[in-house]
Amino acid sequence: MKYIISLICLSVLISCKENRRKLPYYDTADFTPKWEMKDPKTFHAIRKFNLINQEGMAFTEKNLDGKICVADFFFTSCPGICPKLAISMSALQKEFLEDKDVLLVSHSVTPATDSVPVLKQYAEAHGVNPKKWNLLTGNKDEIYDLGRKFYYVEEDLGLKSDASIFLHTENFVLIDKQRHIRGIYNGLDPNSMLALKNDIKELKKEE
Repeated sequence: MKYIISLICLSVLISCKENRRKLPYYDTADFTPKWEMKDPKTFHAIRKFNLINQEGMAFTEKNLDGKICVADFFFTSCPGICPKLAISMSALQKEFLEDKDVLLVSHSVTPATDSVPVLKQYAEAHGVNPKKWNLLTGNKDEIYDLGRKFYYVEEDLGLKSDASIFLHTENFVLIDKQRHIRGIYNGLDPNSMLALKNDIKELKKEE
């Protein structure tokens, strides 16, 4: 009887393992999925950077290390999609507030006007928890380069653009603990946001 029970338990464990969904990796702006990395050390990852959050604290790529990160790009005076993106990000904050593995990052695309005090005021107005959700400002060229050439936040459309062309997108990008891109989602689409929440949970299962 003990043998049979053990066999059943083993079968269940194998079944669960086989049914576990693995998220692809992405290393190009057309988001062609890659299911393996030949060399994790050379595979596309978010590069080094140096920005400042709404608390006036330095925020670098090291803050992303060991975290599952959702990143987007916004500006505080945006009258269009940004308030809706903030609602979507707030929902993620609520969902993963107690989860220390998950970090939310919003980069300002108008850093000249989105100073630390402005970001701080915006954060307070939108219920941003600084331990979970960072609003970032800093050098415009660096932010635009990160968004277009590393997060691929505008996908193929942004690759040939520079900081003179305004960066504006509804996309959220999912980054794993090694700063590799694992998904892109429409922050205005409830179904896409549900997929993002589920993918974060799947990513947490990876060792």
